[in-house]
Amino acid sequence: MRVLVAEDHTTLARNIATGLRRAGMAVDLAATGEEAERMCLLTDYDVLVLDRDLPIMSGDEVCRRLRELVDPPRILMLTAAGTVEDKVYGLSELGADDYLAKPFDFTELIARIRALSRRAFTPVSDVLAWGEIVLDRRRREVRIDERPVQLTPKEFAVLEILMQAGGAPVAHLQLVRSVWDEHADPRTSAVRVTVSRLRSKLGRPELIAPDTGEGYRWCG
Repeated sequence: MRVLVAEDHTTLARNIATGLRRAGMAVDLAATGEEAERMCLLTDYDVLVLDRDLPIMSGDEVCRRLRELVDPPRILMLTAAGTVEDKVYGLSELGADDYLAKPFDFTELIARIRALSRRAFTPVSDVLAWGEIVLDRRRREVRIDERPVQLTPKEFAVLEILMQAGGAPVAHLQLVRSVWDEHADPRTSAVRVTVSRLRSKLGRPELIAPDTGEGYRWCG
């Protein structure tokens, strides 16, 4: 999942990004409204976490402009303006998809982002299964023959993308953009290393076909 956090408070922005990355999300940061709009025009983000009080261009204006796009990201407004009137205005007038007031509980933020991401696509099951291998998106767990398999957030995200693709090849660059972030080198070996670890942990190396030019492919 690719997330953009638009927040001008540097420490808070970095803390949010760190927490979301630990939850397996690819996260980019924007410090101004203008930067947030530009980045959303250049990159297909699943979710935009948007502070209303941004410099240069307000979060309200960013929300209005992005709503004019054919396929805008889901927008979660994260702001200190937390009255009922503020929330109604953000959701009804500005067109935000969700609204969370500061201070907030981080587990709630993660849950709301994941819920928005699920709504951004054609509804799919929370459970992906092939034979004895079961991936549960909601619980963020993988089991083989009912035995839990301990995966890192990045490993889980890569496996989820490959299984969801249903045998279609997933390009190296697509995995970089979806699982890592804008600072990742497109030539990084992180994808290859992550796939290698996945093969080992699943105990079935043949389930993930090697990248021969088109991309990695789930062979389940």
